This record gives sequence, structure tokens and C-alpha cells, in this order.
Amino acid sequence: MKAKNFFSDNDKERIVEAIAEAEKNTSGEVRVHVEWKCNGEPLDRAANLFALLKMHKTKLRNGVLIYLSINDRKFAIIGDAGINAKVSEDFWESTKDKMLEHFKENRLTDGLVAGILSTGEQLKSHFPYQSDDVNELPNDISFG
Repeated sequence: MKAKNFFSDNDKERIVEAIAEAEKNTSGEVRVHVEWKCNGEPLDRAANLFALLKMHKTKLRNGVLIYLSINDRKFAIIGDAGINAKVSEDFWESTKDKMLEHFKENRLTDGLVAGILSTGEQLKSHFPYQSDDVNELPNDISFG
């Protein structure tokens, strides 16, 4: 099965809407990448995808990638240098925990939505929304 075919159109719409909602509160940029299988460690794969998706090109270096490998049941959250310079090491743990609650019950869309919205909330304090904010990265889901 391909990752792109795993989610229904409604699920995909919910995820994209959550990205738009999260970005209303912050100048940070959120992307979601989903693939069927992860070869290796999910954090390493997320870091590679971060570069491939050119997420390091944001003005404030405040992009976040939420990575999910469906078949392997692995996921990772990675933030750019601008975020990592301002937050503690365990910054993403509460978001991961929220996602994991849903993932354990096989509710992947709910888990992604919860993670996206939590990411927006956490970024808000460090990167508040600016009136001249530009959406620097697409809100669509990328698939591997």
C-alpha cells in the first residue's frame, strides 16, 4: 500500500486544516510527511526530509516537520535551528505523548491533528504570529 492512499480525502483535509489552524497562532511553519516504511531511525529520516523539503529556508528558521511511517509505526518531530536555539531539549515530548495516545488506538489522523495543533500552541510563545507573516511553506501533506 502507498502512504498517499492510506488516508481518506476527509482525513487529508482535516490534517491540512489543522496545519492552517496551527499557523494562525505563530509565525512558525508546520509540515507533515507520511510514508509507508521507514528505513532506519525515524529522526534521521525526518532530518533528511527536512532538508529535501527545504524547510530550513524559512526566514526565522522556525519550521517543524512531523514525520510518520505508517507500516513501521514510527514517528518523529524535528524543528529547525531557530526553534532549537530557544527551547529546552524536551520541548517536543508533550506533543509526542499527545500523538502517541491516539496512535496506540490506531487513530493516526487524530494523532497527527493533535500533534499539529500542539505544535502551533508551543511555537506561539517563542514565535508569535506577526501581522506581516507570510506562509513560507505549503500546508499540504507530502508523501514518500
